[in-house]
Formats: sequence, structure tokens, C-alpha cells
Amino acid sequence: MPHTQTPTQPISQYFTLGRSGLRVSRLSLGVMTFGTEWGWGSDKASAQAIFDQYVDAGGNFLDTADVYTNGTSETWLGEFVRARNLRDHLVLASKFTFNLGERNANMGGNGRKNILRAVEGSLKRLGTDYLDMLYLHAWDQITPTEEVMRTLDDLVRAGKLRHIGLSDVPAWYAARAQTLAEWRGFEPVSALQLQYSLVERNIEHEFTRMGTELGMGIVAWSPLASGLLSGKYKPNEKHEGRLAIMQGSSNPAFQYMTERNWGILAELEKVANEIARPMNQVALNWVANRPGVASVIAGASTPAQLASNLAALDFAIPAELVARLDAVSTPVTPFPYYFFTNAMQGMFYGGATVGDKPAGYRAPVLVSGNGAGVA
Repeated sequence: MPHTQTPTQPISQYFTLGRSGLRVSRLSLGVMTFGTEWGWGSDKASAQAIFDQYVDAGGNFLDTADVYTNGTSETWLGEFVRARNLRDHLVLASKFTFNLGERNANMGGNGRKNILRAVEGSLKRLGTDYLDMLYLHAWDQITPTEEVMRTLDDLVRAGKLRHIGLSDVPAWYAARAQTLAEWRGFEPVSALQLQYSLVERNIEHEFTRMGTELGMGIVAWSPLASGLLSGKYKPNEKHEGRLAIMQGSSNPAFQYMTERNWGILAELEKVANEIARPMNQVALNWVANRPGVASVIAGASTPAQLASNLAALDFAIPAELVARLDAVSTPVTPFPYYFFTNAMQGMFYGGATVGDKPAGYRAPVLVSGNGAGVA
């Protein structure tokens, strides 16, 4: 069954994030492109224009990390915010985990020493006393969950953080972190920042339901698959830009040029043509309207790119076209998740029709915005 589209939503419409009271734009501005240290991205004048364009349109949710462009992203973002005296109007999110290039074992990972160091560094570069959201950037496979959650809770109690989130972690880790928070009275996890797009849908196996059940809103990163779904890449052509630059790297997050993905791209182009919308807008719209998604991070290297991205929620994709996109991009369902499909579930009851409890059986669950966020 295709997912129901929500009504059109301007960028200035805010949804609460997870079970928190933090109100964020449905499209977040990713500022990993602020700076040219990595061989691509925006110079300072272009970055300033992109920032101004986003906030002038009503956007309030900005995403960066200490590691982005070696700290330039945070530094420029902080300058832009201060220049317009917008700190209280904006939701600033940053991340920690990655080592910034120094040969120091404790300047990376998720241990207490590095978290405290990273937060102080981010606050200094951003020129602010607090972060609205801090994400653990990736699971380091070493640090006990208890140490991470206690440290983040201490930072919230100290007034340096308002809310906390997790990015790029296993589902069991996120569930354990949230359970610890509930059990010990720590600050709960409000957001899960995860890769999600038409070509990367594996979070649907577990994270979507987990986030809904445990009160963590999904913030989708790379909704355009590093530009693949923007329409500027074609099979059997010479490619330029970030995706082409990173294609030969060891980073799996940029390895998108596959036969499967070219097929998804072809169907996306057909759907976009049928509704007379650019491919990037259709791809962003599809992600924003998936179950459990609270916000989508849309980056841009130029004001023109951002202008197109900001229009991605101004329309609804017809249900039959959503179904076509769903069908062409459906990932393989591995064990044990195929046990949870409708075909297998039907075997549990011998063919009898079994439904969920009727409305009113239990107290209603508070949902974010119009339900597209998370319970």
C-alpha cells in the first residue's frame, strides 16, 4: 500500500522533533558544504547567501559537525548567526565522534574525554553558549552506552546542550540508549540522524518502527544520495562534482553509481516529468513524507540549488506515482525482517482476519505535527 502524502508544507511550518518540544523546519539546511577545504563546497560569500536565503524563507534548523571542512563549517555558521543576531531564532545542531586529524587516541570516539573536548570546541567555533542539538556522529564500537548517555545528560544539566540525538548507530544501540535514559532519568534521545533516500532505504527494516515506538524523530541525511538523485548524473557519462570526486574513495556513503541505482534514477526522472517537477524536488518530497521522518537535511552549494530544494514540499506526489517510486526502490528484505511482512504475518493466524485494537481502546499517542514526525 502506498504511503499517504501529507498536505503541502511551507518551509516556515515547524514540527516538534521526536517527543521533545523542539520545533524544527521540515527541511533542515545542511552546512557541510560551507568551506572548500575538501575540494568541493561553497566559498564564504556563497555560504553567506545560502544561509540568508534559508532563514529568510523561514527555515530554522541548521546542521553541521565539528569535522565538517575541518571546522570551517561551524566557524562560518557561527559568524552568520551572530551577524544577524538570530541565535534565539535558530536551532543549531552539531555532531562529535571523528578525530580532527591529530594523532591523539582521545581526540576521537565517544568517550567522556572526547565528548567534553568536542563540545567545547564546537561552542567556541560557533560562538555560542549552547547547542540546541548534539548528535553522536557514529558508533565507535568501544565506549559503553552508559558513559555516553551520562556524559550527554551532564552537558544538558550544565546548560551546554538543549537536546541530544544519535547518528549512524545500530538500532539496538539506539534502543539501549533510550531505555537507559528512561530508566535512569537521563535526557532522552530526541532525534535519529540517518541516511535515507530512494537508493538507501535500509532504515525501514528497523529504525522507522523503533523511532516511532521510542519517541525519536528521524532526521534524514543525504536524501539526494550526494547529488545522484538531482538529475545531473547520467549512466555512461563522465561525471564531475562531489559524488564523482568521492567515488574512488573508501567511504561507502558515496558509492552510488550502480546498475540498481541507475534504474531508480530512470524511474524518478519519468515521475518528475509526469508532474512537471525537478527530480531533486520529487526525491526530497518522497523522503519528507515517509513514516517517522521529522526533518530532511537538504544541502546546497549555490543559492540556485537551495531555491529549488526549498520548493520540494510545495506539492504532493500522486499516490500512484509514489507507489511506482516505492516499487522500483524497494530494498531486499533480509532475515529476520521477512518474518514481519504481511505474507508471513498472515500465517500466524491460520488465515483469520486479525486487526489491531479499535480506536479508543487505549489512550491516544501524541503525534508530532500532522503525524509525519514521530509519536
